[in-house]
Amino acid sequence: MNYPKLFEKGRIGKLELKNRIVMTAMGTSFASSTGEASDEIIRYYADRAKGGCGLIITEICRIDEETGIGVSNQLCATDSKHIPRLVRLAEAVHAYDTKIFLQLHHPGNETYGRLLHGKQIVAPSEVMCSVVGEMPRALTTQEVGELVQKFVKGAYIAKTAGIDGVEIHAAHGYLVNQFLSPHSNKRTDKYGGDFFNRMRFVTEIIKGIQFTCGPAFPISVRIDGNEYIADGMDEAECLHVARYLESLGISCLNVSCGTYESGATIIEPSCYQEGWKKHLAKNIKANVKIPVIAVNTVKHPAFAESLLEEGVSDFVGVARGQLADAEWGNKAKAGEDVLIRKCIGCMNCFRIANMGRPIECTVNPILGRELTHGEDKMVKDGAGRCVAVIGGGPAGMQAAVVLAKRGFTPVLFEKGSALGGSMNLADKPPHKELIEEFIETQVAELDRLGVEVRLNTEATVESCKEIGACGVFLATGGIPIVPGIPGIEKAVKAEDVLNGTVSLKGKEVAVIGGGVTGLETAEYLSQDNKVTVVEMMNAVGTTLYPSVVKLLLKRLADNGGKVLTGHALNAVGDGEVMLSNSATAFDVKMKADAVVMALSVRPNRTLQEDLEKNFDRVILIGDAGSAGTIADALHTAYDKAFVF
Repeated sequence: MNYPKLFEKGRIGKLELKNRIVMTAMGTSFASSTGEASDEIIRYYADRAKGGCGLIITEICRIDEETGIGVSNQLCATDSKHIPRLVRLAEAVHAYDTKIFLQLHHPGNETYGRLLHGKQIVAPSEVMCSVVGEMPRALTTQEVGELVQKFVKGAYIAKTAGIDGVEIHAAHGYLVNQFLSPHSNKRTDKYGGDFFNRMRFVTEIIKGIQFTCGPAFPISVRIDGNEYIADGMDEAECLHVARYLESLGISCLNVSCGTYESGATIIEPSCYQEGWKKHLAKNIKANVKIPVIAVNTVKHPAFAESLLEEGVSDFVGVARGQLADAEWGNKAKAGEDVLIRKCIGCMNCFRIANMGRPIECTVNPILGRELTHGEDKMVKDGAGRCVAVIGGGPAGMQAAVVLAKRGFTPVLFEKGSALGGSMNLADKPPHKELIEEFIETQVAELDRLGVEVRLNTEATVESCKEIGACGVFLATGGIPIVPGIPGIEKAVKAEDVLNGTVSLKGKEVAVIGGGVTGLETAEYLSQDNKVTVVEMMNAVGTTLYPSVVKLLLKRLADNGGKVLTGHALNAVGDGEVMLSNSATAFDVKMKADAVVMALSVRPNRTLQEDLEKNFDRVILIGDAGSAGTIADALHTAYDKAFVF
């Protein structure tokens, strides 16, 4: 593919960018505990610069140590001590002719007192963010002025360090956005009331940065195109904000949407299509003369190109896409779209971040570990030695890729007619098309590396010996758990429903198990059946990010589906199931024409004992090692092949 607009040079102010790809801000918690740019975060950003990105906008950067803490291990620009490491960051990115902006941030009421060492969170007014659930105190007029100076100081630190520009985060319901929005700004002093008073805070920040850093120092402002909350800023009001900011002499606008309270509109799960919100940026671009950066759930280079062709924005924001693949830009430029590990919208990155840990990516096991697990750190000592990999699911394919890169000669045995393993089921429910694309990418990686793949071949000890294997990776997946209860033979397995072996239409179906498989199978079935998910615990989808669960349950409910928690399956009868209430131990009968088992799996280790008798090194990966997610499978496979 050829993407002339995506790889056309662009300008923001006097700054020339090598292409139109912008890595917009994405929190990582890769910085040091003191807020300095760690070796890990420098390598992380340098790899994205090397990978073909034109402009990198860092994750949220703290400007206030008292009330402005957004996350632990957050990049900071609060003190001159942060300058030396920011210099190293700028140098590392500039080495690849990529530019970098520091995003200046204050969370306002979208943080927690525990992060502020027990202090009460602050906001323009005493308006609580319903997601956080903590009442903030209103900032005094003097405190607002002091925060203005802290934003300015952050910009000065950035410029001193050689950073190319700054971005003021005035979107997503954070502090600057809270001042702009009538939803959160109820002040009666000079910072509240009419439009111009609500704009005063950001105006003073911009003017202060221009005075301190000079008028040529680029300033981007990230804004919402719509807050998507009651009494918040709609499209018309956000356009008004955009045009006003342009009048202040800023260099560009970065258009997003939503707040914490509008949920998935900020960071969208897989059910949101590419470009669902492109009208927001397109409307703003049509009414301003400065460049517009916009995020639009971009997964594919071809779609990014179409946004530029359509005039939606001047620069295309690709954030999670470059978490999933640091080489997104280079692969797009080379026309190697199929080799891009595309973000699958699973939200695992945010699920991990919400746990207070550095982020991870389902499809990219290197993320955040580039310094220790990057390809340049692989010990290429394979010397052509043969390794048997049994099982062509995500773990088996990942292990084979790493082994091939290390110089081994992996031979991949797959008893089925196609690679993909359990992902060939995971891609069947609605909105899971990107799983199918990920299978295609893994297959393309194997093909490019020349890995021998033997389909329709069930591996044996003898076949592993025949190839002269020096070791075996066992990636034979898991076996669905089926409880030994009366009537269980009348039930069917979720995998048989998803692979088409069993067809259910017009029935009342009980799906047993409220995990990922159960919920997605239930949604799949709810298109043609009346479905009830039965879960013995008190919640469903506990391993998924909250917004994913919320939207999945909404779609299920819209199709007439129900969820019954706190009930365990005791028996399967004719046209009914017998359940037990977990709280009361009372027996409950529920009508069910069909019963679908969607519990977890247990490791399939049928070959393990025989293999261990014949080979010194037998490595269990994926579900064969421990039942888990695609992320677990890829990460364990990468790590074990990395040190094999």
